[in-house]
Amino acid sequence: MHIAPLPRDQWVERAQQHEARADALTAAHRERAARGEKHPVWDFLFTYYAYKPALLRRWHPGAGVILEHAPERSEWRWYSPAGSGDAVFPDAARFQAEKSQLAGLVERMLRRTASRPGQFGCFGLHEWAMVYRADAHRHPAPLRLGQDGTDAVVESNDLRCTHFDAFRFFTDDAVPRNRLPLTRESQPDLEQPGCLHAGMDLYRWAVKLGPMVPGELLLDTFELARDIRLLDMEAAPYDLSDWGVQPVRIETAEGKAEYVRRQREFAERGTALRERLLQAWLG
Repeated sequence: MHIAPLPRDQWVERAQQHEARADALTAAHRERAARGEKHPVWDFLFTYYAYKPALLRRWHPGAGVILEHAPERSEWRWYSPAGSGDAVFPDAARFQAEKSQLAGLVERMLRRTASRPGQFGCFGLHEWAMVYRADAHRHPAPLRLGQDGTDAVVESNDLRCTHFDAFRFFTDDAVPRNRLPLTRESQPDLEQPGCLHAGMDLYRWAVKLGPMVPGELLLDTFELARDIRLLDMEAAPYDLSDWGVQPVRIETAEGKAEYVRRQREFAERGTALRERLLQAWLG
């Protein structure tokens, strides 16, 4: 798969625009890190997804796009020469040959998730299940409803989590309350596009595909993960008012309705990005 070559002046300009956009997206985090400050909402994007801001700055054109006059990229991983000159392109065939297991996993996750209807009845209760009947919590913020009130919300709702990487943090008492017993092995068979974390993970898959993904698309997946993260914490049981986070009270009918409305919007964005990832990489 080759696409019309990009003259050097065009791709250099796109790379510079990309770097400026990436810097703007990570500026607040980098400033906090320089001061040694933690943030209970936004640090997640750089700790759970353990990718440094510098990685976001590196622009790629996407699989098969030829960069004219790009000798400085001739030794970049998964770039191959295009003809006899100094043009290069991100080589999807080479990536899939060298990273066959990873490529297979990413394609399987993207295609299978895209093939399923979204489910919208979880109401973000995964965060509540992570503190259910717990003596200690991973987050330092207090619980909005206290421990007893938080436990009561879990007990009065169904746990319908479909995302293993959320489920694996459930407390022991919460695990049997989930509708499905989730495992890493079953993840490709259960992931569905309504899940907030499936949407966030598009950023993970974009990073893992490296040069196969256009830089602009990588940043689009990061922005989706950022936006989803806010709702994830707004709907969580924690009192984050000191950080300017106002709760979506999913313990109420109004809060559930707001959560589902925004969840559907994120699912639509995620569906579009999932399709773009597959198209950019595999055509």
